[in-house]
Formats: sequence, structure tokens, C-alpha cells
Amino acid sequence: MKKRVVLCPNPFRDRGLECTRATADLLKSAGFDVSVCLIDERWKDIAMQGVEIEDFESIVDDATLVVTLGGDGTILHTARRLIGHNVPMVGVNLGTVGFLAELKDSEIMRLITAAEGNFTPSVRMMLKVEIVRDNQIIFEDYALNEIVMRGLGQAVHVSVAGDGRKIYKFMGDGIIVATPTGSTAYSLSAGGPLVEPTAENIILTPLCAHVLAAKSFVLAPDRVVTVVSPDKPEAQRAISVDGGRLITIEADDSLRIRKSGYQTLLAHVGYKGFYDIVYEKLGDSR
Repeated sequence: MKKRVVLCPNPFRDRGLECTRATADLLKSAGFDVSVCLIDERWKDIAMQGVEIEDFESIVDDATLVVTLGGDGTILHTARRLIGHNVPMVGVNLGTVGFLAELKDSEIMRLITAAEGNFTPSVRMMLKVEIVRDNQIIFEDYALNEIVMRGLGQAVHVSVAGDGRKIYKFMGDGIIVATPTGSTAYSLSAGGPLVEPTAENIILTPLCAHVLAAKSFVLAPDRVVTVVSPDKPEAQRAISVDGGRLITIEADDSLRIRKSGYQTLLAHVGYKGFYDIVYEKLGDSR
């Protein structure tokens, strides 16, 4: 039986799905069944005609590999759709910086090797976040990169605890709770540490805190982090998960964040390691 590869393009990055078509032709010529799925249903309106779009949920469990064609955001979006499906994923970078999507469009030949099962697995920790209101969970989601809580247009009070013990309390723009994979994203821009992506830690990075003592913390993976934004009930607050839509929260709500039981499995087929990529993307360019 032929092995199935699922292609998940971002049509804003892959204009006309040209890279998707080339990748599909390559994999088909190598003997693989290829399916194309759009992770965001709203993208159907701009996808090119002539490419058959299949339902992701109905075919993903039969796949040996999922290939994203876009940027890191496409991988983040796809990772959440892959929760509960033990299928490896590799990204072709058609975006900008690209820490997660490791292959260039000129390197799609390596996808044949990955589809044959010849890759180095890179297991990434995920976080689970719950919004608790009046002792009831009103929302939950999963993050591969980070959960961000911030004020909308003004500073807010932020109080953070780990396993019920106070870590810090400050006024500022908000806070980022990140995974090691997310340490190279928003957390890094806010002054957070770089952490090897296959490590298991919870990273706390304050956003523009109005206190000198509010520094980043790197916590053990078994900690349960609680974030509340007390006082100033008139202030607007929201959270976002992996850069997704804003979800408004109230002053008395609390965020409960912990290591998820789910993981993301990336198929590493490139020649470059984490430190090579960090130096190339962020290092001395002289």
C-alpha cells in the first residue's frame, strides 16, 4: 500500500499554490499518495482552482507525514489540528525568519527521504491553558509556542504564581508564558531566554513591566502556573494562543497553564541544528 503524504499550504505564502503543485508532483513521482488540505477553511476562497482539497480530519490518520508550506505560523496552526494524531510534520519555509519550518522551497527533494521515514524526530512540548471564572473552566486551548495575556490599550496588574507560590506581581503590558519552542518567538523579542526547543520548561517573560525585579523565569515542566490580572476592572484584557484570535477575559478570571499531555512531533531532515539556525537568523551578520 502506498504511503500518504498530506500537504498543508498557506495560499497567502504559496501564491497560486505553485510550490504545493511542485511538491505534490515530486512526491507522486516517487510513489506516494498525496492529499492537499487547507488548515483554515477561510483560505478556500483564494486557493487556485484545479487543486483538489480534501478534509484534513478524515485522512490525517492514514498519513505518514504532514508537510506545511508557508511559515512558522502555518506550522503552529497545523500543530493544533494534529493534536491527538501521532503524525510527524515538516515545514517548507515560504515565510520570513522560520525557526520551525526548516526547509527552503529549493530543498523539497528532502521530503522524499522524510516521507520514507528517514528523519530525526524532534519532540516538542506543548502547553495547555484554561480560563477559570467562578471556579468553572470556560475556555481551554493548547499552545506549541506561547500563551500571551495583555492589556488592550493600557497597562494592567499581573500576578503570577507557580504551584500556588507567588513568583511576582507587577504592572505592565502583560506576560508571555512560553514553551522552549516558543523561546525564539515573542518571548525572545520581549527579552526572554533562548532555550533548546526539545527541552521541557515553562518560560515566563513579562511584557514591559514597570518594576526592575520582573525578569524572565524558567520553570520546571511540572509546575502549574496561575496568572491573574486583579484590580482595574475597567481595563480590557485578552489572551492569545500561538498568535491566534484575541479572547477577552475579565479582571476576576484566572489563567491556569501547565504542560500538556499532547506533544508535537517534527521531522528534522535538514543539515542545520538549533544553534546553527539561531546564529544564522539572529547572530552577528558581519
